[in-house]
Amino acid sequence: MPFRRVIWIVLDSVGIGEMPDADQYGDRGSDTLGNIARKRALHLPNLCRLGLANIKPLTGLAPDPAPIGSFGKCALASPGKDTTTGHWEMAGIHLAKPFPLFPNGFPTEVMNEFESRIGRSAIGNKAASGTEIIEELGEEHMRTGSPIVYTSADSVFQVAAHEEVIPLFELYKICETARDILRGPCEVGRVIARPFEGSPGSFKRTTNRHDYAVPPPKGMLLDQLADCGVNVFSIGKIFDVFLGRGIREYEKTKSNADGMAKTLDAMESAKTGLIFVNLVDFDQLYGHRNDVEGYAGALEEVDAWLPAFEAKLESGDLAILTADHGCDPTTPSTDHSREYVPLLVYGKGLPGGVNLGVRQTLSDIGQTVADNFGTQIACGRSFLNELAVAEPRTSP
Repeated sequence: MPFRRVIWIVLDSVGIGEMPDADQYGDRGSDTLGNIARKRALHLPNLCRLGLANIKPLTGLAPDPAPIGSFGKCALASPGKDTTTGHWEMAGIHLAKPFPLFPNGFPTEVMNEFESRIGRSAIGNKAASGTEIIEELGEEHMRTGSPIVYTSADSVFQVAAHEEVIPLFELYKICETARDILRGPCEVGRVIARPFEGSPGSFKRTTNRHDYAVPPPKGMLLDQLADCGVNVFSIGKIFDVFLGRGIREYEKTKSNADGMAKTLDAMESAKTGLIFVNLVDFDQLYGHRNDVEGYAGALEEVDAWLPAFEAKLESGDLAILTADHGCDPTTPSTDHSREYVPLLVYGKGLPGGVNLGVRQTLSDIGQTVADNFGTQIACGRSFLNELAVAEPRTSP
């Protein structure tokens, strides 16, 4: 086993250029990192040291002549461009068809059964921004007690409720009911509880969000690691995406900053196995809201954190930074975008500077992790042996 511990960080939605089939998704010209760099000067010295600007030309970011990391990019082999599709593919699950979307709201028969089973009428039932719909319907919700149901450009059924109107335990039960109803052609990737607080004009979503994903098929990466006795510590929404399968310890997060702090804490306590991290602010706060400045600032925040992260890395560690899809804030769309994702891999005992090329699937990452711990998954090609093709460096 080459590495005792793998720290795998998903920079949620940080894509690096349109895939060849992007036009089929309405995403021609999408390039999350590239377009942000063209719009706003980025200061990312530590990501560039790892090889970020060696993957492709990025305005204002110079390729490192001797990057300390290995670099490449991954395509999505599955159809779709959402959280569940991307994360499942990383774990070795390729979808035959994308999860369904409901841009015009959910069918009458679904809503009728939903309302009957929860004992409340619902309002909304349309595609909308989460922050905008609670401003639009929050006051009516507080007056009537009707939960706000909405979707987005993702395959999601979201239920928003004020915590003083519908208590959290009831909101979670409502979402469990929705998850049970949404089967067959209506089986969305996730049902999401979206609690909020405050008063009309000043509503604010709380940190008590909870996701209810479709159960992943058996045999995916985290199942395989569990069968091998490998400890998996998840941070952020990883636990929800995989329904906790194969995960021994986990931490939910309130923000990227919270996720980064909890990653460092996990590195102190979990000395072996996989630490699997999702940093969601890029997507949730900035990509979907077309906030270029906010997205750029979040990238720079992660970059500024990297030296503290590198200082915690030990000689038996492998660090992997990647993403699950794109969400270009510079385009008119507020949807995810069908993009390649960056791949940066670093270890203190590795030479760095290896061009890992264009990987045909995100499953290559999962297969590499599986390979490291002596197992395998159904899809993907490990690049573990490709990481040591040059002379080792004497210092990180």
